[in-house]
Amino acid sequence: MHTDQHRRAPPRRRRLALALMLACAAAHPAPAAELVVLVDTGTEMPMAGFRDGQLAGGMHLDLGRALAQKMGRTPRFLALPRKRIALALEAGRADLLCMYVPAWLPGSFHWSEPFFPLREVLVTDAGAARPHGLAELAGQPIATVLGYTYPTLEQALGGAFVRDDGPSNESNFRKMAVGRMHHVITQQSSLDYHQKVGAKLRVHPPLLVKHYLGQCAVSPRGHAGLAEVNAAIAQLVKDGTVQHIMDDYR
Repeated sequence: MHTDQHRRAPPRRRRLALALMLACAAAHPAPAAELVVLVDTGTEMPMAGFRDGQLAGGMHLDLGRALAQKMGRTPRFLALPRKRIALALEAGRADLLCMYVPAWLPGSFHWSEPFFPLREVLVTDAGAARPHGLAELAGQPIATVLGYTYPTLEQALGGAFVRDDGPSNESNFRKMAVGRMHHVITQQSSLDYHQKVGAKLRVHPPLLVKHYLGQCAVSPRGHAGLAEVNAAIAQLVKDGTVQHIMDDYR
């Protein structure tokens, strides 16, 4: 009798141990997997704001958090200079980079469905003649951002596209405010945000240069699959989150 009880004891101990393990797991669930979102440190508000080298605000922060939530992950943001973002994404140091288009980021990436509305506009101060087409800007200096390309203006104006590079959109707006520049090429969201929080510019209604939908570049070596990213994006578009993010900065 003693021998039979001894033989049955180990299974009971194993069941008890298993029950304790399950109880501990329920009390301390495993942390959600990370979604590492890459952000260019040269990006300005309203797209991104930085504090001590870390992403602290803007559309990239809001969108990254929303995507991670839909994917059941914890967002982590990796801020890098523009020249390093493609290599970092290719190496799998981050899972994705959003609000880009393939022409801006050469490399072997998977691209999400287009979803984030972006408008490139030409802003002219109210003291200058309002242009009604790009051809009217031939030979006139246009405030541009150093390192950025403007394919539509280059195609429309060719050699008559006169760039006046500045370090940022905000610096270009300041040049316009003091009368040093009459024309600035920028994103509609950047103009809207400046007019909301900065010294308001007196400008004509902007001339639309190009309208397009931003995408997410997904790393082929990351931990997020393209189908998973597209599914999360579809939910954010459907439930109005994308529109809400845009409206917050207007």
